[in-house]
Amino acid sequence: MQLNNDEIRRYSRHLILPEVGLAGQKKICSTSVVCIGAGGLGSPIAMYLAAAGIGKIGLVDFDTVDFSNLQRQIIHGTPDVGHPKTESAKATIQRINPNVEVVLHNTRISSENAMEILAPYDIVVDGTDNFPTRYLTNDACVLLKKPNVYGSIFRFEGQASVFAPHLNGPCYRCLYPEPPPPGMVPSCAEGGVLGVLPGIIGTIQATEILKLALGLGSSLVGRLLLFSALDMKFRELRLRPDPQCPLCGENPTVTKLIDYEMFCGITPPPAVPASNPDEVSVQEMKKALDNPALGIRVIDVREPDEHQIAHVKGVPLFPLSTLPRQFTELEPNQQIYIHCKSGVRSMRALHFLREQGFKYLKSVKGGIGAWSDEIDHNVPKY
Repeated sequence: MQLNNDEIRRYSRHLILPEVGLAGQKKICSTSVVCIGAGGLGSPIAMYLAAAGIGKIGLVDFDTVDFSNLQRQIIHGTPDVGHPKTESAKATIQRINPNVEVVLHNTRISSENAMEILAPYDIVVDGTDNFPTRYLTNDACVLLKKPNVYGSIFRFEGQASVFAPHLNGPCYRCLYPEPPPPGMVPSCAEGGVLGVLPGIIGTIQATEILKLALGLGSSLVGRLLLFSALDMKFRELRLRPDPQCPLCGENPTVTKLIDYEMFCGITPPPAVPASNPDEVSVQEMKKALDNPALGIRVIDVREPDEHQIAHVKGVPLFPLSTLPRQFTELEPNQQIYIHCKSGVRSMRALHFLREQGFKYLKSVKGGIGAWSDEIDHNVPKY
């Protein structure tokens, strides 16, 4: 391929690097990358790869832009709220570099379509935020012999690596043979994330992709880079292939894609949601608050900083983190409704209190988010 005069001006700062030069820029421009996720990590990855001149970028995402995304997903803007993330991301990429071919996969990646989606690309980058998709991406990359440029973020910490058994490195399963139990690791929606953190980790991932495209430097194959924003420190762990790995080990037992929701212990929702005997609606919570004579106590198990953002008047705070010390303040034989942000932590609190001998417990389905949607729109959603 040849670079025209406009491209030579655009990439001039690459061209004058002896390690890159004209030949290296042509390699970049002829490389194709597929990004799983167009969110926090996918934003800086896609934007910097487009600016660098990666020839083809595939975007895999089925979600729409939400206001809560804008604090960190910088590829999207306020006017994009409600629009598909892939389309919003494509528009930003084309503003950065109209020479880049952008392919949209506006779908949820699954065992049925992963091989078909990933096969045409040279490099796969994992910008996901859930375990089933991480294992799916890893397994598909190993089977297709493609490098998997991995990154993950949570609160103030992030990590990055390149999983590539075909380059003599380990795969994701070598590092994490088994997923954590469902609900054990909070999502960013539950635990939060510093807005700039995905920019740091995503830029590291983009750097690794460019190095792979150029064949330069020492990649993160065989290394896990750990970053703490609060300490502003990087640490590194050496990784080795696991001979017993069921995917890339000496005697693999995983030879095709599997059901990753089941592997991660996640039960798919029924077509018609069944009522959970341990749950009540926000309407029932309101009825309990409006009628003290019912004798039902309502408690909030979110954290104090969340309570400051939004709360339901008259509902006392019993944070889940301190509940093991505070539960003695509650009456074991009283009917108690427990609410949180979305209904996840309230269910954990329910199971904990039940183990302590509490008999009459209900988790409020949808938490304060449902309360804001269905009862009081003045209560902020976060």
